[in-house]
Amino acid sequence: MKMDRSCNAPRFFWKVLILFLSLPTHQALSSKSTRALNNTVSAFIVFGDSTVDPGNNNNLRTVFKSDFLPYGRDFANQVPTGRFTNGRLATDYIASYIGIKDYVPAYLEPSLSFEDLKTGVSFASAGSGYDPLTPKLSNVVSLPKQLEYFKEYKKRLVSTLGKQSTTHHINKAVFIVSAGTNDFVVNYFTLPIRRQSFTIASYQQFLLQHVKDLIKGLWEEGARRIAIVGLPPMGCLPIMITLNSNNAVQQRGCMDQFSSVARDYNALLQTELASMQSSLANQGSRIYYADIYKPISDMVQKFPSYGFDEALSGCCGTGLLEAAFLCNPNSYVCPDASRYVFWDSIHPTEKAYNLIFQLLRPVVDAVIRD
Repeated sequence: MKMDRSCNAPRFFWKVLILFLSLPTHQALSSKSTRALNNTVSAFIVFGDSTVDPGNNNNLRTVFKSDFLPYGRDFANQVPTGRFTNGRLATDYIASYIGIKDYVPAYLEPSLSFEDLKTGVSFASAGSGYDPLTPKLSNVVSLPKQLEYFKEYKKRLVSTLGKQSTTHHINKAVFIVSAGTNDFVVNYFTLPIRRQSFTIASYQQFLLQHVKDLIKGLWEEGARRIAIVGLPPMGCLPIMITLNSNNAVQQRGCMDQFSSVARDYNALLQTELASMQSSLANQGSRIYYADIYKPISDMVQKFPSYGFDEALSGCCGTGLLEAAFLCNPNSYVCPDASRYVFWDSIHPTEKAYNLIFQLLRPVVDAVIRD
């Protein structure tokens, strides 16, 4: 794989900098996706971390921000919105495909119109995770707080639509949750706190309980169509290779000891979601697992077949370490991000997010069908 930029920072420096980074994608496919027909989805509502945060962190006191160039370089009008990529997120493509809107706005954006709210928002916050400790590390919005914001959101709908119409509106909405990677990359693998109390296996169960708690909270608030995104191949993230390789410049390859943790967690998650779906199916639930492990793994392992030139370093800076404030207006940026799987050392490019959306369309179709 092409590697013509060097990184001479010592490993301990990288270990410190990882605490300030958040975890998890130019135009590869058409920016206008084919719209799904014959669905009556009322809104598209998103929870999670930087993989689905369109700018909620912009006004928070945190270093987990991306409301500055080169982020958003290939977005509409080249505006850096707070999305941790060069353009649109997978959730933007999903919303467009459903026919709801072209971009999912941030709930904490102060200028949202009622129509913006009605058709759906993202409560996601870069740096967040299921483990309550994870968002505390970076002063971002926890998932329980995101759920509280959702309850506030419902009240805003009730004030205009009325209670009965709002209940129906929420029942017909599609919900997606994308989180968990920060719990491992920023938290468990980097800090000693959780490792003192949890084995990897027990930590996975700890996170899964929080996943179930969140789904239960959403269900109690009227959510009936819910997709939960699994973990990516964490060992293929450029920053994980940089932090853990014996020679981060010359010996770059996916580190399976981290990806295997993701595979095990994803298997457990699928089992838990299937159990929840089975118990709630007669009440109209649709709870689905959304696999991003295989799409990203395939893009990394077979990158030329997807039209990429580079798979294990990002477009911004050296591509080995930079993310958030380390990827900034002074950073070198590759000329064409569509040739890269990753935009920075953690987050996929817009093209990769588009491909992820295309590969997730069967799940999307199952969730939105009438």
